[in-house]
Amino acid sequence: MIKEWNFLRAVTCLCIVFLHSTTQTASIVSYPEIEYYHLFRILLCYATPTFIVLSVIILANRYPDRLPSNFWGSRVKFIFLPFISFAIIDALVIYYTNSNTYFVDKLLRNIVTGSFEGWFILVIFQFYFLHHLVTKYKVSMAWLVPASILIMLWYLDWMNNNPDIFPDFNYMLKLPFIAWFGYFAFGYVVGKHYTVISEKLYKHRWATLLYVAVAFSFVFLSYEAGNTLVHSRRFDLFPFVISATCAMLAWGQAIPSFKVMTLLNNYAFGIYLVHWPVQMFLAPITANYFQHTSTRVVALFFISLLLTMIIIKLISLLPFGKYIVGKTQKKTSKSIKLEPITQ
Repeated sequence: MIKEWNFLRAVTCLCIVFLHSTTQTASIVSYPEIEYYHLFRILLCYATPTFIVLSVIILANRYPDRLPSNFWGSRVKFIFLPFISFAIIDALVIYYTNSNTYFVDKLLRNIVTGSFEGWFILVIFQFYFLHHLVTKYKVSMAWLVPASILIMLWYLDWMNNNPDIFPDFNYMLKLPFIAWFGYFAFGYVVGKHYTVISEKLYKHRWATLLYVAVAFSFVFLSYEAGNTLVHSRRFDLFPFVISATCAMLAWGQAIPSFKVMTLLNNYAFGIYLVHWPVQMFLAPITANYFQHTSTRVVALFFISLLLTMIIIKLISLLPFGKYIVGKTQKKTSKSIKLEPITQ
């Protein structure tokens, strides 16, 4: 696996766990009255779309012309089966903690509509199929990139401004691929031309920080104008996700490859799935033991991360563990060869 990909995946994984640490803590003691606290949470929301973008980058880089014959079988076994496993686990947890919830109803909603933290997997599978169509029909990026962004913005604007159209179908705001279409096009272009783009990003790595600052200013101004909703489908997050991805791909080439980064990268998929139910049980404990928001959130973050990784390790030791938490050992990518950076 390419070093900067590991870095990007590890950072986004940590951000999503930290974001949910604030959410789970607030479910026990409510949100604190701290200025810009929700702005910080909004910025952390970049993590899920970035994780989706990275999946497309890797896909387009490895399979620029077509998907191999064993592609779907492998993804079903190591990605979709873990999705099913945690759809079941989430339904059991919710049933255990909420006596008014019907297990079968919750399970069906989890699987069909992604009504739990594994919903992004359904988006990724749609992108797999979209990648198949783009490569099969050799779709030109010259028109797909602008068209995908316009379609995505139109769809999100339409859904946000017409909430009564699907009052009981909130998943329609995040599940259809067109809600993330622009991210797909960006990831596809970067992945297919990664050798050239990665060199350009590293050469202009200081400029990527400027782009992040500009993109942050859009989020900040929107927040100041009253848009304080915390979710990853915000219009203003799109440039922030793109700029942050470019910055981490650029600087990820320059930093050493720490073992902890590789470990987090290998466990990232499992962490995404496991940490939420772990935090549901831990949040009441950390919220009651600690007295301040900062210590409550930080404690929940570190304890849940450590416990989640222990659970993943134990499950991975089982003969069928990879079908529950996915693979925890990543093969080295041979699709591109980058010269080591010595500057």
